[in-house]
Amino acid sequence: MAKVERFAFHVPSLEELAGVLQKGLKENFADAQVSVVDCPDLTQEPFKFPAKGICGKPRIADVGGVPYLIPLVKKEKVYDLNTVAKDIELPGAFILGAGAVSSKILGVNAELIPIVQTKSEKKPAVNGSYFAQINPADKGCLLEKYSSKYTDCEFGLLANLYASEGKPGKVIEVKANGRTGELNFVSCLRQTLEKHYGEKPVGMGGTFIIQKGKAKIHIMPPEFSTCPLNTDEDVNNWLKFFEMKAPLICQPVIVSRDPGFDLRVEHTHCFSHHGEGGHYHQDTSPDSVQYLGYFQPAELLFRIDRPQETHLVGRD
Repeated sequence: MAKVERFAFHVPSLEELAGVLQKGLKENFADAQVSVVDCPDLTQEPFKFPAKGICGKPRIADVGGVPYLIPLVKKEKVYDLNTVAKDIELPGAFILGAGAVSSKILGVNAELIPIVQTKSEKKPAVNGSYFAQINPADKGCLLEKYSSKYTDCEFGLLANLYASEGKPGKVIEVKANGRTGELNFVSCLRQTLEKHYGEKPVGMGGTFIIQKGKAKIHIMPPEFSTCPLNTDEDVNNWLKFFEMKAPLICQPVIVSRDPGFDLRVEHTHCFSHHGEGGHYHQDTSPDSVQYLGYFQPAELLFRIDRPQETHLVGRD
């Protein structure tokens, strides 16, 4: 049994959060509008998620961690999203986020974009996840729907997950166009929260679309490194970077400040309907970029199987 630690976030009202985020975004984007709206039906285009919304008992899970991937991989670290749902006291949870595939299932290393309605007593799991790997044929991006090949809900090594009952409800809508600052969209949101709330950690998750422009995205190689990756430079030389085009549908998990659980404070994976996806770093077309996102503050944090030996390499 993996050890599960629990923490209660500071949860501001949606109206307060909208005001705080709008102020911060305006320092980094030419135009930013943040408001409280009804969550759109996420079963519709372009999302096509297995749940309608991101509301109801919102929580964040940080499972495993980068130290299980680098400096050298610990392949035995395999998890299951249905088990995670029980660990976070929300069986049947709708889960979004960013993680790594189970190499035990795929036979290779790849990026996982988890989008899963986990199993409940009444219903089996619905796995709407995608995975992005290096295409063996042309070394480009190969993005596939997980359920087209596999029937499980496993993942490996690490994941940052936002979970809820998947219900409709009020959410924060964020529109940001024309990036004028250095920060990427997710970092801007997180640092704005950290600056405003300081010692009171705020967690947030949901989904956003890069509607226009291009973005820098990485995909891990299919083979784990046999040489220890000891620095960020080692990691970046190992990863494969691409410029991918909009629209990209992204699943961010954000914690304003680590309250002492060795968290990855921001982690975002994305997919598309044109065959591109992976780990989001930054838009590469600041003048033309357009973001549209829907977010919900989380009530609880669950830290599952925290690595005993840790480091800060490879966390961006």
